Amino acid sequence: MARLAGKVAFITGGGGGIGRATAERFAEEGAKVVIAEIDDARGKAAEESARAKGKNSGGDALFIRCDVREQAQVEAAMAETVKRFGKLNVLHNNAGGSSPQDGPVTTVSEDEFWRVIKLDLYGTFLCSRIGIPLIAKAGGGSVINMTSTLALNAVPGRDCYTAAKGAIAAMTRSMAVEFAPQKIRVNAIAPSVTLSDRVKKLLEGSKDIEKLASQHLMGLGYPIHMANMAVYLASDEAEITTGAIMVVDSGATIW
Repeated sequence: MARLAGKVAFITGGGGGIGRATAERFAEEGAKVVIAEIDDARGKAAEESARAKGKNSGGDALFIRCDVREQAQVEAAMAETVKRFGKLNVLHNNAGGSSPQDGPVTTVSEDEFWRVIKLDLYGTFLCSRIGIPLIAKAGGGSVINMTSTLALNAVPGRDCYTAAKGAIAAMTRSMAVEFAPQKIRVNAIAPSVTLSDRVKKLLEGSKDIEKLASQHLMGLGYPIHMANMAVYLASDEAEITTGAIMVVDSGATIW
């Protein structure tokens, strides 16, 4: 039996990278997946790809345009999810990302700080605020946040991103305690360098990231590696896993 059969999942930033890989894997494992994505072309392509992956397992996919920084859009997307598939079991707060404009607190622009905080941290907060009551109504389920190994180790030159991802790690733990009585598990995945298209661009000319890439014991990670962890956290196999920061980093944080 497919590992996510009967489950409905909402994936933010589902149009590319880790989000798209997760949407495809969820559908492949039998889930009905909503791809919440701000880019129409990427979202539609991911919908088609995930639907194709799910054709033999009962999985399905639906793209809904959604900016996770806008409450009305998140509320509408969640409502459409329940209207289309009847419930919500899994929320994957994946939307976010650093940029080359990040830097030390002394020199980085305030605009970049607030961009990252609003997308990564507030987006996770807002989607959880709206999605968790729906998961509780369905009888419980799983929230999967995205932090980063950059929030766990000392990495210079990424102070906006580390601030947001560190806060997400802390919020994951507190949410796990808060919502356990409602049978909702809250965990986070902490990738290191993951070779999505966006990160490949960041790797070009960045000495800090190149140094990190050289420290991966089993080679650099790909979006599929994070997606496979997300499948586990979304599945009933993880029924007592909560409040965990699941490091998927090819050993980068241990040496």
